[in-house]
Amino acid sequence: MWEFIHKLGSPPHFWRLSGTMVPWFGWFAAILIAVGTVGGLWIAPQDYQQLDAFRIIYFHVPSAWLSQFGYVVMAAAAAVGLVWRIKLAHAVAAACAPIGASFTIVALATGSIWGKPMWGTWWVWDARLTSTLVLLFLYFGYMALRAAIDDENRADRASALLAIIGVINIPIIKYSVEWWNTLHQPATISKIGKPSMEPEMLVPLLIMWLGFTFFFFAVLMVRTRAELIARERNKKWLRDVIDRG
Repeated sequence: MWEFIHKLGSPPHFWRLSGTMVPWFGWFAAILIAVGTVGGLWIAPQDYQQLDAFRIIYFHVPSAWLSQFGYVVMAAAAAVGLVWRIKLAHAVAAACAPIGASFTIVALATGSIWGKPMWGTWWVWDARLTSTLVLLFLYFGYMALRAAIDDENRADRASALLAIIGVINIPIIKYSVEWWNTLHQPATISKIGKPSMEPEMLVPLLIMWLGFTFFFFAVLMVRTRAELIARERNKKWLRDVIDRG
């Protein structure tokens, strides 16, 4: 078991494994997002209240999901790096931040576009929207803290602490629609056994969710490889890889 964990945390092993997996994840993501887009925008029926305006859900929900999932991955990797001093984990956490921030921006933007015709305004200080904005600031804070510290080890430790502390915002986002009376609608697909959506609408959404998730991991591996190039540039294994082309 420990040998497996040690191997998993080895930068050369990750480099070889990710080099094989990135194309597969990228192709799965492209196919699933293409199928989900066609299904969501052209095949799924109109919503009886929101008409075609509801179709932005096929980009908003997967983005919102990955904005939170990305933070959990970042915090978990930061914790592993902090406790077991695994440098690859810190590289994964650093690679996660800009990806998660990007999905958070997309989630906020698509939510505003959706909210304007439904609520009559682009923005309200609603519990779900506000806690998601705080999530974006946490990503920005993590990246700014890393950039402000020249020493890599100190930057890893300080940013890891911020990531771990900030994870408390994730359950606040998730349960904000239950804890407070908000404009944001409650969960539609997470109610096991009885989601609020019709199957014709739900299936394309699940396909988009899966496609976006594959895309997240493909980009995460690419960005982690870039982090390794910066961190391991003086190591023999990386010079050998570069020399072999």
